[in-house]
Order: sequence, then structure tokens, then C-alpha cells
Amino acid sequence: MRILIVLASTLLLAVTGAEAQTLKDLMADMVKKWDAPTEPFKVIDNIYYVGTNGLASYLITTPQGHVLIDTAMPEATGQIEASIAKLGFKISDIKYLINTHAHIDHTGGLAEIKKDSGAQMIAGEKDKPLLEGGAYPGQEEEDLLKFPPVKVDRAVREGDTVSIGGVTLTAHETPGHTPGCTSWTTTARDGDAARSVLFFCSATVSLNRLAGKGITYPGIVDDYRKTFAWSKTQHPDILLAPHPEMYDLPGKRAKIADGAPNPFVVPGEFNSYADNLEKLFAEGLAKQTAAAEK
Repeated sequence: MRILIVLASTLLLAVTGAEAQTLKDLMADMVKKWDAPTEPFKVIDNIYYVGTNGLASYLITTPQGHVLIDTAMPEATGQIEASIAKLGFKISDIKYLINTHAHIDHTGGLAEIKKDSGAQMIAGEKDKPLLEGGAYPGQEEEDLLKFPPVKVDRAVREGDTVSIGGVTLTAHETPGHTPGCTSWTTTARDGDAARSVLFFCSATVSLNRLAGKGITYPGIVDDYRKTFAWSKTQHPDILLAPHPEMYDLPGKRAKIADGAPNPFVVPGEFNSYADNLEKLFAEGLAKQTAAAEK
């Protein structure tokens, strides 16, 4: 997680004119890490990891069809499709595509996979124009952050659900990272136990401008605060997120063993993570506010 925050902070400095590497150089370095391939695997029950080494994508399977949550960079779409096939599932059986938030590293393959699968595209209502425009909010002219536009078939708000084959996913508005950032909850079987699962959107500051001229979007600071307040009401057994390092996917994956307790079941992990994000947000806001006042 710390690596992600440092990289994101460095990117923000580059965008605002700090003397370091350019945004292009930094993006190239990050993309190289993000695009590295990895083997797909079962996380728990019918939830599978089909993303790259650095960007998460999740396949939820059912007898009536599947759900794919997020993709990766545009050039990694073939990896995701190959991973799904390697697990024995068909792209044509994906009925719903869900996007947590409209940034290139999680939307790059949506248009292609939607075309290949015929799936319905679902996303947060306030991210719909971003997905259909293929641009980063507040930096619509930055080519490095653009992605293939995708038509949103259904825009969701707080409490809306997606159901298929006995699986129900519930949408939760967690704005800030993007205006329509949407987290999703569901349950998964773990032996005889039912585990609550949270697919968290994100609440990092990343490239977002929180203060001064050119803020990313009006109301962004209040949106982050709403999300942090919401996070205190959630207590999932399993945290899943868009970037593997956010929840130590590599470490947990290495501990998977037949008959052993599932290492992804960590009650309280999300709350600790969210508390740390809130502190980092406060620090970022203070720094940006101080810089804007100079």
C-alpha cells in the first residue's frame, strides 16, 4: 500500500510542476509494474482473481453467468481474457461488467470485453460521463490518462443491487477518488461459514487536486469525508480492492493451502486500512491547502 501512495504522491508533484521525472516517465514506470502478468486463482468460493500482477480484476462465477469487476490498462485486456479462459470460464458467459471507478488503470479493457462478451456495463451514476468520455476528471485533456470510452448501460446509486445465479452485489456510494466511486458488498461461502466481502473502490488522493485553482471536481473534499464516515460503519470479513498491495494480496496468496483457514478472511482489516487512508487524506489536504495559499 505504501508504495502506491508514494507513487501517487510523486505523480501529483509531477503534474503540478515539481522538478523530478515527467508524468510520462512516471506513468511508464508504473504501467510496467501494473502490466506484469500473474497467474489467476480462486480467492474464496466463487470469487477469482483474474487481474495482472499490479492491477486487480475479479470474476464472480454462477451457473447463470458471471460478473467481472474492473479491468486493467488497455494493453492488458488480453491477459485478463486469457486468465478467465485458463480458469475454465468463457468470456461469453460474462453477463455484467462492473467498474468501481473511472480511471484508466481500472477501465482500460471495459470496452473490449463488453464487445467480446455482450455484457451489460454497470457503474456509479456520477462516473457515467467519465466512462463514456474516456477521461480523468479535471484533466480531460491529458492524453496519458485517457482510456477507450465505454457505454454505461446501467448507472447505480446507494443500495442498488446486481443479482445473478444466487449472487447479489450491493452498491455503495464512496465518492472522492472519483465522483461516482462505487464499492460493492456481497457474501461468500467459507466452508460452513458465510463471509461478508467488500470490493472497495478506493479513497487515495492519487492525482486529485483538493485545494486551490483547478480542483478535480466541486465538492471533492466533502465526498472524501462522506466515504470515511461510511467506512466506519462497515466491518467486512474480506477486503478486496483495485490494487493488490492495498490488502497484501501477494502475502495472502502465498498462504493459501488446502484445508487451511482462508488467509483472505481478516476481520477488521478494512477499518485499519480506511483509518490510515483518512490520515493520509488529511495530510494531503493540508499540504495542498498550504501550497495554494502561498
